[in-house]
Amino acid sequence: MSNRSQEIVMNRNLESALIITGTAAAALAFAAMTSAGAYAEDITIDTAPFVSSKTRAEVRAEVMGQAEQLRMAYGEAPADTPFQSSLSREQVRDEYIGSRDEVRALTGEDSGSSYLASKPARHDLMMAGSQR
Repeated sequence: MSNRSQEIVMNRNLESALIITGTAAAALAFAAMTSAGAYAEDITIDTAPFVSSKTRAEVRAEVMGQAEQLRMAYGEAPADTPFQSSLSREQVRDEYIGSRDEVRALTGEDSGSSYLASKPARHDLMMAGSQR
């Protein structure tokens, strides 16, 4: 056998040994990870009896007194807040009709990429971290 063919055989043996060792190490690591699971114990029962410091009526009055704050915390604005528009009904309608084609183009199947590609490039954009 020539020197070159012995070298090829040795390289194959080395590759095979490395593959087998790597596979065994991966299998061992997987077995170690899956066997070390956390086991839950039984439920904990608190034997101390609960003693309320307030009556049901006191709690109810406290919650009802904070109803407005609770509504605002969840984004529910009060319905009696007056709204005053700075535009007339006709101005809003005309603006809506004027922007329908643009909205349709931007929310189309291609998400507006062909519409935006047909427009001239904007040069007033600023990248984060750039100087003004």
